[in-house]
Amino acid sequence: MKELKEFSLKEAYVPRSIQYLVVHCSATRANIPFTEEQLLQCHLKRGFKCIGYHFYVTKDGVLHQTRPMSEIGAHALGFNLHSLAICYEGGLDELGKPTDTRTALQKETLRRVLSELKQLYPEARIVGHYQLSADVHKACPCFDARKEYEDL
Repeated sequence: MKELKEFSLKEAYVPRSIQYLVVHCSATRANIPFTEEQLLQCHLKRGFKCIGYHFYVTKDGVLHQTRPMSEIGAHALGFNLHSLAICYEGGLDELGKPTDTRTALQKETLRRVLSELKQLYPEARIVGHYQLSADVHKACPCFDARKEYEDL
């Protein structure tokens, strides 16, 4: 499992204020794999130039850097300039219902990454995507990230 520092994140320190660390889910079914390549294709089809998130955590707990931290993300309308995005694979049960489908390895990686990002950006608030969205029906990331990571 790669450590956050292996991505040379300190060298890629963002020269803008980061107010939010936004947790997302890929909104894909837990029983169907959704690789980094599939995520890229999904975002390209939606008109993005690349993956909108800065990091992607697959079910096996592997951390993928999918966008440089120095580049503004495309993940939370109105908040992209001052945020970094971390997405985990899953978020829907086998029937397509929003559910916290994180594996133990994903939970471990998310906590570690968010902890390290909080060290780089101590003023940043950890939130779930739905906590920034005007869409009252949005469930992403399918758990209360603010509460889960309030100790970081």
